[in-house]
Amino acid sequence: MLIVLLRHAEAEEHSASGLDADRSLTAAGQKRSRLVAKGLSRLVPSFDQVFVSTLLRAQQTAAPVLEAAGFPKNPVETPALRPGASPGEILKLLRDQPFSSVLLVGHQPNLGALFGRLLSGSDRVEVPMKKASVAAFELAGDPLSGRAELQFYLPPRVLERLA
Repeated sequence: MLIVLLRHAEAEEHSASGLDADRSLTAAGQKRSRLVAKGLSRLVPSFDQVFVSTLLRAQQTAAPVLEAAGFPKNPVETPALRPGASPGEILKLLRDQPFSSVLLVGHQPNLGALFGRLLSGSDRVEVPMKKASVAAFELAGDPLSGRAELQFYLPPRVLERLA
């Protein structure tokens, strides 16, 4: 299974509602998301499934990726991709799924913790991800084992150049 992690792009500091969950992408974040989506689509042209955090900024980051990949259905919103969620929560979702490729769109610090778990097999390792960066792992076997092979980690500037 190919697991692609995408951290949300730049978001406003505060939402009009005052709720963290309602923070939108900035204009620069929206532009970067569109360019990152185009670059990512050159590397991974489609996904079997897309999981996205319930927070607005992650959903807004996912939207241009879904469009670029021609993803025909709505992504699955999950609290397992919210800040503070453990890597095991999202890996449990993937455990018995027949996906060959999946996109996970979320936040720090949980994407960094998931990156560390997939890279090392340990929950004690965290690899922080820059905003709008992408990491891809090839996983053979049980996702809960947490051991996967890193295929690539690309910051947004590299993905923009691929666009």
